[in-house]
Amino acid sequence: MHERSNLVRLVLFTALFALVFINTYKPFSSGAWYDVSDFVFFVFSSLIILTGMGVVILSRVLMYFRARRHAITVGQYGAWIAAEVFFMALFYTIYTLSVNEGERDVWHTFRGAVINTALVLLLPYTILHLYFSRKEQARQLQQIEEEHEAAGRSGVFSFRDEKGDFRLSVARSSLLYIEASDNYVTIWYLNKGTATRFLLRNTLKALDEQLAGDGIPRCHRSYMVNLDHVKVIRRGKEGISLDLGVEKVPDIPVSRRYAEQITRLFARWPSPGT
Repeated sequence: MHERSNLVRLVLFTALFALVFINTYKPFSSGAWYDVSDFVFFVFSSLIILTGMGVVILSRVLMYFRARRHAITVGQYGAWIAAEVFFMALFYTIYTLSVNEGERDVWHTFRGAVINTALVLLLPYTILHLYFSRKEQARQLQQIEEEHEAAGRSGVFSFRDEKGDFRLSVARSSLLYIEASDNYVTIWYLNKGTATRFLLRNTLKALDEQLAGDGIPRCHRSYMVNLDHVKVIRRGKEGISLDLGVEKVPDIPVSRRYAEQITRLFARWPSPGT
């Protein structure tokens, strides 16, 4: 949001919005500024808007340098915008009183200027905030996808909780299986040859979307398994199960829904190291 390119877009879009707004609705008692044609009024109002936008430009330049040194909280950002509205409204109040000799009520003029300035600034700010947020979400999604691709290439899986915070990294060769547990998942992996578990607040569905294409498919509504560790697929009285060949690690059940997919993947899955 506070990147230089975003600040330039914000200033230009806000100036354009203000120009259209003032020439369409004639706020700030601007209709009494000049007794001229609409075209001449457009030219004059453009100059006045550019002057008034100097407040926004100065404010955003200061915000840019401030954001480079310190993070700006939501409360600070809201106070910053309120200050922009105040000083820009003050500018238009002074200008309106200076060119409109019939206007003498300072408070009435200032109050109207605050309302109109809020519309001039807050509407484009809101539109751009939604645009920047959507753009940032797309960037984060691309970054996550790139991380997944990098993880597959490097043989390391990074696990994040439901808030997106990093919690655990496991080498592909160590990851055994993942088990659902209510609003958590248990990640089982080898640590010095011993099966070890890590509890992560996330859903199996979310991890399925993340890892299915990397050879960690869903095999049951409660399980995902690393095919690199599957030694045997066995059919018994209770159905199909996967033997990982690791001491004290139970066989992983395969539900009917995933049986065909798992057997097909296992049949063509390369052995580790090949």
